[in-house]
Amino acid sequence: MQFTSLFKISLTALRAKKSRTFLTMLGIIIGIASVIIIMSVGAGAQSLIVNQIKSVGSNLISIFPGKSEEKGPPPSVMGIVNTSLKDEDIFVLQNPNNVPHVVAVTGYNRGTSTILWRDEEMDGTFEGVNSFYPAVEDAPVESGRFFTEEENMSLSRVAVIGSEVKNTLFGDADPLGQNIKIKKVVFTIIGVMPVRGTKGFQNQDNLVYIPQKTAQKLLLGINYNSLVRVKIDNENNVSQSVNDITLTLREQHNITDPANDDFTIRSQQDALNVLLSVTDALKFFLAAIAAISLIVGGVGIMNIMLVSVTERTREIGLRKAVGAKNNAILSQFLIESVIITLVGGLIGIIIGAVISILIALVARYLGYSWDLAISPFSIVLATSISILIGLTFGIYPAQRASKLNPIEALRYE
Repeated sequence: MQFTSLFKISLTALRAKKSRTFLTMLGIIIGIASVIIIMSVGAGAQSLIVNQIKSVGSNLISIFPGKSEEKGPPPSVMGIVNTSLKDEDIFVLQNPNNVPHVVAVTGYNRGTSTILWRDEEMDGTFEGVNSFYPAVEDAPVESGRFFTEEENMSLSRVAVIGSEVKNTLFGDADPLGQNIKIKKVVFTIIGVMPVRGTKGFQNQDNLVYIPQKTAQKLLLGINYNSLVRVKIDNENNVSQSVNDITLTLREQHNITDPANDDFTIRSQQDALNVLLSVTDALKFFLAAIAAISLIVGGVGIMNIMLVSVTERTREIGLRKAVGAKNNAILSQFLIESVIITLVGGLIGIIIGAVISILIALVARYLGYSWDLAISPFSIVLATSISILIGLTFGIYPAQRASKLNPIEALRYE
């Protein structure tokens, strides 16, 4: 019997039980849509990470306190406090004799607090940095000025505020020269930063910048750096500078065995590679979980096809009695299984793509740098899986139908 005839017979049989056919497809639809959505969201999240890290700068090197595995996250990222990075380390790294391609170096200490101005208040984050912060972060002041290194070393109580802090506390008023209070310490505002948005997963506009020594001694009660960033003159010199920084810090900390390093150095590319490896693993893990529903859908197809074989036993017997061969019966039921899974897969792809587009639009509306990524690979994979499931779970019912004895089938009630 020709394929076209078998295809028409299969369609007729499926149309006769429309509700059951749709419910059979449902598991495949949900499974395929889930795979498409997860792959798309995973790719979008990766693009967000890549854009955020690139926004910090490709010629920056970050130094974290504490040692970590080569491809693992630094201890401080995991919430482990380490005090190994001191201000003396910043001084030696600023020396071109130690790091020839250095442009600027700053340490970081961060804390959260309520920021007060008269009767106005807001929850914000203060960041202790030195006077080289604008050069390291490419962040010029919009109005006023940034504090000097002399003000940093003398524990001056001055502050530079982000644009969101300015708008929330002062509105249209000029904040320069005004006093704000952070943890009962009064600071005089000397500068306002421009709108910078989210950078490195931190809302830069919600920050108050104060001298690092002031933050350490008066607000945090510490004498170490939570993070140090080094700006290099060119991204092509980053790799060499990582080696220079490593040797300089080992000498500064009297470390002779690399296994005893008490610091972790990451270039932006290193950080990107670590995060992408984590998100890749998470993305495919979630996709594998979503694929379980495809197996469930396949089992559902097999069950329904077995029921269909039982219900159509007399029909199969009649067709065999008039000359239909086993291969024709086998092909018909396989075609029905493939049609169910293929149509379900196509519907799942459409639903998954639409939901992925909506997620991307919402993410962009919320201000995230989110790329819409529905890869052709995921669509081809989903379609292939649909056909494979139809063949795999449809072959047993089809074989069972083809092996029915025509006389016994005609007698079946």
